[in-house]
Amino acid sequence: MANDYYAWLGVRRDADADEIKKAYRRLARELHPDVNPDPQTQERFKDITQAYEVLSDPEKRQMYDLGADPFAPGGAAGAGGFGAGNPFSDIMDAFFGGGAGPRGPRSRARRGRNATIRVELDLAECAFGATRDLVVDTAVVCPTCTGEGTAPGTHPTTCEVCNGRGEVNQVTRSFLGQVMTSRPCPGCGGFGTVIRRPCPECDGDGRVRTRRTIKVRIPAGVEDGTHIQLAGEGETGPGGGPPGDLFLEIVQRPHPIFERQGDDLHCTVTIPMVAAALGATLTVETLDGPAEIDVRPGTQSGQAIPLYGQGTAHLNAQGRGDLLLHMTVETPTKLEPEQEALLRELARLRDEEAPPGKFAPGQQGFFSRLRDAFNGR
Repeated sequence: MANDYYAWLGVRRDADADEIKKAYRRLARELHPDVNPDPQTQERFKDITQAYEVLSDPEKRQMYDLGADPFAPGGAAGAGGFGAGNPFSDIMDAFFGGGAGPRGPRSRARRGRNATIRVELDLAECAFGATRDLVVDTAVVCPTCTGEGTAPGTHPTTCEVCNGRGEVNQVTRSFLGQVMTSRPCPGCGGFGTVIRRPCPECDGDGRVRTRRTIKVRIPAGVEDGTHIQLAGEGETGPGGGPPGDLFLEIVQRPHPIFERQGDDLHCTVTIPMVAAALGATLTVETLDGPAEIDVRPGTQSGQAIPLYGQGTAHLNAQGRGDLLLHMTVETPTKLEPEQEALLRELARLRDEEAPPGKFAPGQQGFFSRLRDAFNGR
């Protein structure tokens, strides 16, 4: 043989595939036309590319070791082409290893898609957790063919175009000469086998759609927008492939009393003016049921009374948030004559018949801000 491909790449004749690939990539970085435009160097780059095309393919390498050069005129490289492709793409495939080595047939079994369903929960269910039976419309393995995709009693047959390899060789010409690349077989789509008689139930897909019920445990402390991953509970993949994952998106329903902020709960409690002044004991609602609180004398509007540990549970942690009761003091709008007399007597005793106003700085008005802006303040 005139072409010594092993010598061109600088490897031994017993070099394995990794050694051949490393040698080619090292030389290609030095001799690539984009790096070294010298004509002699370009010819050298063409030689090592040709050598790599042969030695990286086990069948071509075996043929070469037996004395037949696949790139010789009238050699094996001339048979098996399926039309011209993109020369630049073929060169890049060879340079970066995208189409140089044999890929072999690909499996029909592929991983299934993930699925997401929304789960609506009350505030108490989010706070303490819940168990739900969810009905999922999803894909499962076909019970007739068990994922193989063929009719009962039949099996996939070897593709006659690629003889089960799942790929065919394609020879193109470029300014570097002939470049041989591998492409997925058009006869079997790269699978290496052909389904002659598809399963009548799944039409060769290996899966069917059905409804199934799964029991899920919602952990305590979830909130609106929380996503829970259930591994392997998604759709079964084509060809009976492994299932994807199922994600639960939590939607928390609004509560008529409590507003949630993180793991804390907030609510407003309205008390009469006299109870705020004298103090009182009130019964309030919590997630754990009714609870009594002591309102201290002199409680003002906007004051918050905390109930520690009465909020929602911390997600994946110990403890709970707090419940904060925001007090609103209610001033009566209508008084009976006797009530009015009592209040006037109280005002006289407290010297509040003509109370002085207490002023505090307020927010700056629009025109004041505009004036300050023009004055450069």
